[in-house]
Amino acid sequence: QVQLVDSGGGLVQTGGSLTLSCAASGTGTIFSINAMGWYRQAPGKQRELVASITSGGSTKYADSVKGRFTISRDNAGRTVYLQMKGLNPEDTAVYHCAADRVTLPAVWTSVHYWGQGTQVTVSS
Repeated sequence: QVQLVDSGGGLVQTGGSLTLSCAASGTGTIFSINAMGWYRQAPGKQRELVASITSGGSTKYADSVKGRFTISRDNAGRTVYLQMKGLNPEDTAVYHCAADRVTLPAVWTSVHYWGQGTQVTVSS
C-alpha cells in the first residue's frame, strides 16, 4: 500500500507564492510508483491534472500553470514539491497529491493513490 500526505496550502494574495509538499510512504507497492504529481479541484469544476513528474525526472504541466508552477522530487523519490508562483484567484482549489505506477492520466478517476488534499485560496 501507498500513503500520501500532502501539505502546504493556505491563503495568499494575488501574485503570491506557495509550495506544496507530498510525502509518500508504505511498503511493497511503493517501489512500483513511477509518477507523482498534483491534481486540483475548484468548486463546481472537474478535477484536473496540474503537474506530474516521473522517477526519471520527466515533467508535465497544465497549460494554465506553465511558467508559474514547478514540480520537483527529492533524491529518494518519496517527496514531491509543487512550487507555485504568480498565483491568481483562478488557482483557488483543493490540491490533491497523486501517485501511480506508470503515469498520471488526464482522467483522474483511474488514479490509484491519493493524498487527502490541501486547500489553496488566492484572494484578489
